[in-house]
Amino acid sequence: MNTEQPRLLVVDDDPGIVDYLLDMLRQENYSVAGYTGTAEALDAIAAEPFDLVISDVEMPGMRGLELMAAIHRQRPEQLVLLMTAFGSIDLAMQSVRAGACEFLTKPFRIEDLYTAVKRALQNRQMRRTAVRIGSANVDSDDRVFTAHSPRMRQMITLAKRAAAVNSTILLTGESGTGKSAVARWIHESSPRRQGPFVSVNCAALPQTLVESELFGARKGAYTDARQDRPGLFVQADSGTLFLDEIAELPLEIQPKLLQALESGKIRALGDTQETAVNIRLIAATHQPLAQRVNERLFRADLYHRLNVINLEIPSLRERKEDLDDLVDTLSRRISVSLGKALPVNISAEVLRWIRAYHWPGNVRELANTLERAIALTEHDTLLLEDLAQASRLPESGDFLQNAMAQGWTLEDVERAYMRHVLDVTGGNKIQAARILGMDRSTLYRKLG
Repeated sequence: MNTEQPRLLVVDDDPGIVDYLLDMLRQENYSVAGYTGTAEALDAIAAEPFDLVISDVEMPGMRGLELMAAIHRQRPEQLVLLMTAFGSIDLAMQSVRAGACEFLTKPFRIEDLYTAVKRALQNRQMRRTAVRIGSANVDSDDRVFTAHSPRMRQMITLAKRAAAVNSTILLTGESGTGKSAVARWIHESSPRRQGPFVSVNCAALPQTLVESELFGARKGAYTDARQDRPGLFVQADSGTLFLDEIAELPLEIQPKLLQALESGKIRALGDTQETAVNIRLIAATHQPLAQRVNERLFRADLYHRLNVINLEIPSLRERKEDLDDLVDTLSRRISVSLGKALPVNISAEVLRWIRAYHWPGNVRELANTLERAIALTEHDTLLLEDLAQASRLPESGDFLQNAMAQGWTLEDVERAYMRHVLDVTGGNKIQAARILGMDRSTLYRKLG
């Protein structure tokens, strides 16, 4: 296929509309084909790939949504733009959720169609670029932290600076955001990379064994201590010790941890001598430590000692721009671990669902969702039916209900959403345009 001339297919039961759209699209330097029958259109799609299918919704024999489903059974990655003279908010939402990349209501200006086609092809190209980047090095941990979102890029910049020094780091953020992965990445980017990386979840340590696990124990220090046991501090000597869920560390152990950090020495349980250790400590928590200090559940002096460099890992909801790259990286890594063939194909329908889902469990939930789907799928390409929680898309909510009650058009809804994104981004039009999937000039024009 000539990449300079995208190939489009127009499907409409009105021959006049097909001829008009073919003429207008050819003027924009697109290679186009058109059909008035759905059966002929499906045969054409089976015979050759198209960059975009533009289809009417209301047609004899097979409606547009049914045609789109049939197209995606043949080519799951196919982009489909739907158009209809019977537009409604519900139909638009249904179409997008079913896999349409764009939705236009007739009559529309031909410029609106040009914009929709251009946006769809740009999004497709961005997705292909992400796949090529991901295929370059499947095992690269750096790919997990390649980011487009401002919040994640800022965190990465600070993490790189923190990796170069020896200060204690406190990682905060919701569960599942990848704090342990960030901790390991900092270690491997630091001068201590040749030393060990020792990780422990404080919440998983038995209360009675926390001290001996951290600082070690001499033979006979307690009933089951039949031999000397080096603690995690000793195991991490010359490297990095990562204490996850630090908020769960028992209050009575916290002074000893503080002393170890201040002095660089630890004393094993049952020992009379101190041992010098050279470690870099990274701690993490999803709980607000300052609040636990106020509740007297965490020592203030230890909190301040840990909070020398604070890196907050953004939730997946705050870094939606990174989803495509994350899906690409995680799906490839999971496929390798499961012994599946590469490359991994993700249908456009699945990718749109992933973008719409709210991901309360963050990156961990995304990884688990992809692993289950890749492990159990019977297809070469992940389809929506492979995702366990695909039926749990967030509801459109009161906003759309109120909009319909007030008789808003799709243009009204679009304008309201654009203004909402602008508000969320603090008026940053570059960031807003990126989230909305349009260039800045289009955003300016639509907002008037």
